[in-house]
Amino acid sequence: MQDELTLLAANLCQQTKVRIFISTGEVSGDLQGALLVTALLRQAVKAGVELEIVALGGAKMAAAGAILLGNTSSIGSMGLLEALPFILPTLQLQKQAIASLKANPPDLVVLIDYMGPNMKIGSYIHSSLPQVPVVYYIAPQVWVWSITGRATQRIIEISDKLLAIFPEEARYFEKRGAIVSWVGHPLVDRMQNAPSREVARKLLNISPETTAIALIPASRRQELKYLLPAMFEAAKQIQTKLPNVQFLIPLALEIYRQPIEEAIKRYGLQATIVCGQTTEAIAAADLAITKSGTVNLEIALLNVPQVVIYRVSRLTIAIARLLKFSIPFMSPPNLVEMKPIVPELLQEQASSENIVQIALELLLNPSRRQEMLDAYEQMRLSLGEVGVCDRAAAEIFQLLEARGER
Repeated sequence: MQDELTLLAANLCQQTKVRIFISTGEVSGDLQGALLVTALLRQAVKAGVELEIVALGGAKMAAAGAILLGNTSSIGSMGLLEALPFILPTLQLQKQAIASLKANPPDLVVLIDYMGPNMKIGSYIHSSLPQVPVVYYIAPQVWVWSITGRATQRIIEISDKLLAIFPEEARYFEKRGAIVSWVGHPLVDRMQNAPSREVARKLLNISPETTAIALIPASRRQELKYLLPAMFEAAKQIQTKLPNVQFLIPLALEIYRQPIEEAIKRYGLQATIVCGQTTEAIAAADLAITKSGTVNLEIALLNVPQVVIYRVSRLTIAIARLLKFSIPFMSPPNLVEMKPIVPELLQEQASSENIVQIALELLLNPSRRQEMLDAYEQMRLSLGEVGVCDRAAAEIFQLLEARGER
């Protein structure tokens, strides 16, 4: 790695500054972007390269050292009806980003997930700034849900290289002609600094004998509407059966605090909102009842059993069923191995009764609990070795070097 960085420095030092543009959205994209920003800046220092990173992202990316052109961490949805409120702000940010790219073209562009907006930005780069390499890191999960293959082909067309985080993702894109490197999942790196259960409980003042359950209802606004009622009703029922239970609710965004506080009172829960300590709250828990998303993988890496639920509007699910749209799994732990490692309760199945039944089984049945923990251990083998973000950063620097040699 050091030899490669030395060569990169020699080739890149002719430029006074290397400029990378990163585009991502939502809370999970901001986290992944921040991890990448940190790795890029770290490698730039080692290589003696002056690096400037501008981005569409959120507070975590800004804290890591990126210059934000716009904040996209709260702009995100899943479903047709759910996306409507975000169309205008998303279009405005796209316009702003493209204007910035046109006025001051970067040396390289990195797209992270965030399919609709990033496809627009990637298409602009591909057609108007073809000399600028585009890396798609954490590509949209078309390898899970693509029906026609059109979106897949477009992703390949606009990308000079794809950096895959799942083995199945790498195989899918490579089979279709993409230039792909499997780097592993960035959460593998992040979890290296995660506290143990005992340390996390001390930090959050949770006694050893308390049964702690993490409730994770939302990183998107509509999830509060569709997931919180069933989740909190289930928590209320669990509380009557397990009096010595404490609920921990990590806060994804500050704007969600008030509705969550009101719901805690309405359902009469013994619950604590945890801000800025999501990893600690999960690590301290005996169980997580959670939305579907990247957080499922974090929970798995922290060795905490989980129940995954997901709901969208009736209109969205009706259209999906009309189009016969289906996916094998929703949550990342199941997608890694393409098998049901964690229980998924989707739409009508995500009732408070079903959540309670599975949650109590995972809490009170040692064999069922151990079965999930064993599956987690097997899953980890498919996530790559530590150093994921540095491998991704090295791939990006190699593309920069290749651009400099043209």
